[in-house]
Amino acid sequence: MSKIRTSEILSKLPLFNEMGPDNIEYIAKSVQEIHAEKGQVLFRAGEMALGFHVVVFGQVKLAFTSAKGVEKVVQLFGAGQSFGEALMFLEKPYPLSAITLSDSLLLHIPKSAVENGISQDKQFAHKMLAGLSMRLHGLIHDVEAYSLRSSAQRVIGYLLQHEDLDTAPTLHLSVSKNVIASRLNITPETLSRILHDLVSANLIRVEGKDVTILNVEKLRAYG
Repeated sequence: MSKIRTSEILSKLPLFNEMGPDNIEYIAKSVQEIHAEKGQVLFRAGEMALGFHVVVFGQVKLAFTSAKGVEKVVQLFGAGQSFGEALMFLEKPYPLSAITLSDSLLLHIPKSAVENGISQDKQFAHKMLAGLSMRLHGLIHDVEAYSLRSSAQRVIGYLLQHEDLDTAPTLHLSVSKNVIASRLNITPETLSRILHDLVSANLIRVEGKDVTILNVEKLRAYG
């Protein structure tokens, strides 16, 4: 990947999007490309964090395995999203494992590049704090959703966050129903039942892995 393309991707991240070209290019020089096949483990729970990752294309899940051997998917990341920033400075091991759900290209930004960036530009630290705050806000939203929303509301929220009202509101389920169900903290059987109920209510249409939202407003009000 060219340095220009790498710099463009980095500049769109919350951590870097208000930095000047010189700062971005400095970070880009230290970036390492990771070409990962589907099912590849990027890091395991218990390993030390030496930097953070950005998804160029593909999809990655962060997950852990319970004492009963059941996998729990905590978060999914796609193109243009980053993960692992917070742990760089804690000097603690990863609490989760990162595994690719499809063939993926990622960028790894080493901790040393970030530390040098902070030492050279105080605004770097401010932008990083803003980006981490956004991530924390998202986690709080997840906890609220799991605690206060019904299973149907979680599924509807998942569908609506992908809607595009300017074009046909069709979502392609690029990951398995098991992964989606784990992410929403419900069982695969519950997910299938809810999707069936939404189809019966003429709110969505399911064709293979494609889900089309037929009535956005009624779907929002359902459940």
